[in-house]
Amino acid sequence: MRLSKLIEHIHYYTEGERVIFTALFHIERGQCCGNGCRHCPYEPTHKRGNQIVQDKYLATKEEIDIFKSKSGYDNTLKGNNQ
Repeated sequence: MRLSKLIEHIHYYTEGERVIFTALFHIERGQCCGNGCRHCPYEPTHKRGNQIVQDKYLATKEEIDIFKSKSGYDNTLKGNNQ
C-alpha cells in the first residue's frame, strides 16, 4: 500500500526536526526498511524486507482494520494512492 497522505499522530509525529514513523505506518508500508526505526513492528527488527509483524501488534492491526472498514478510512485514501 502506498500512502500519499500521511496523517500526523497516526502515521508519524515529530521530535524537533526529526520525523518519527509509528508502528502503524510501518505495518501499512508492508515490510521493514532496515533503517533502525524506533517503532519497527517487525520481528526480527531492523531486517530489511522482513514482513513478519511482532505478536504485540497483531491485535492492534485487527482493531485498526475494523476501524478502517467502519469509518471509510481506506476509501478516503484510495483516491490518493498511486
